[in-house]
Amino acid sequence: MDKSRLKALVGAGCFSLAVIGTAMNAAHAGGLERGGYDIDLLFDPAPFASDVGATYVMPQRDLKNAVDTSGGGLTGKSTARNTEGYWVPYVGVKAALGHGVDCMLDYSQPWGASSNPGIWNGSYSNTNTQIKSNNYAGTCSYKMDAGKGQLRFIGGVFYQEVYGFKESYASPLLGTTLGRVDLTSSGWGWRAGIAYEIPDIALRASLVYNSQVKLDNISGTLNIGGSVADIYGPTQSMPDSLELKLQSGIAPGWLAFGSVKWVNWSVLQSVPICSSETKAFGCTTVSPYPVRLTSLDLMYRDGWTVTGGIGHQFNEQWSGAAQISWDRGTSHGYGDQTDTWTLGGGVAYTPRPNIELRLAGAIGVLTSGHSGVVVDANGYPAGTDVSYDFGNDLVTAISGGLKIKF
Repeated sequence: MDKSRLKALVGAGCFSLAVIGTAMNAAHAGGLERGGYDIDLLFDPAPFASDVGATYVMPQRDLKNAVDTSGGGLTGKSTARNTEGYWVPYVGVKAALGHGVDCMLDYSQPWGASSNPGIWNGSYSNTNTQIKSNNYAGTCSYKMDAGKGQLRFIGGVFYQEVYGFKESYASPLLGTTLGRVDLTSSGWGWRAGIAYEIPDIALRASLVYNSQVKLDNISGTLNIGGSVADIYGPTQSMPDSLELKLQSGIAPGWLAFGSVKWVNWSVLQSVPICSSETKAFGCTTVSPYPVRLTSLDLMYRDGWTVTGGIGHQFNEQWSGAAQISWDRGTSHGYGDQTDTWTLGGGVAYTPRPNIELRLAGAIGVLTSGHSGVVVDANGYPAGTDVSYDFGNDLVTAISGGLKIKF
């Protein structure tokens, strides 16, 4: 097999494996990120390609030294497992439409959260929070010859649903009465990007921007001890992001790759929840009771993720890759999302030229920290219900996928 052909195969096969490792790291990135956004299927050189995959992430974040600061007088469990395992699915199809145009459709779950500490000294803050999302996207590109390679222009739109619930003790004034907030919302976003490729040496550089998703229809119910009321939230936005990806063949059968991603998580601070009956008065974190009934406190800062790795094709059927990534935590004094370091690796098996099977795993460290009171730009203090510590904890993941192309 000649040198350029082998490098092209590495670019097509081994890099797709590297993308799985990146997806696993993103699955426990900062903020509410689960699968994030992934459009790498758009670059597949086949006229038609389909890809289906799933990642199971197992974070083990343990809280300790929890002290009730709400005034409720809780003196029970000072430790709690704050995280649960979760699945991140992905389905995509891509087709070449001719004249340099490629398009893809995909379904993903970019955002989510799963925190279930149960009854503990922070029960006035949280006993169970579950957030999920659905993302339906269409993305197209146009490529043209430029120098030794091809220049590609990328654009697309996506529709997003974000929904979930939070349970906690409602208020120190109500003792141990449980409260539950259920919310749902949806909105549209768009993406634009540019890429340059030289297939003979498996070189690709891409820069893609994903817009914010404006959620202006947040609504749901508040249940306190069996008493249910309609609620709403003011307009919020899921964050925009910008990602630079690079890859290149470095020797026959060898590929180096890396990426840098910024996510604007600081757009999510404290999300106030208000009664629909008082909608005329507005809803902000500084609204007095009874306009603001409760809030979903996040208090995030922007997230950064840096990844680098190397891949190798052993023969025409087997290839492998390994990578390391660092994710800057979005918590900065409130919450437990500190920096994460992750190692990932896996293999791809191609029994036939049009079929690719992938299996990968990852292991990482969730770094230590402390959560207490943080005040936002409006003077609203989050974290007044509980303070706690956490050490260096473990996160693991396993991922599999199947690609079929013609």
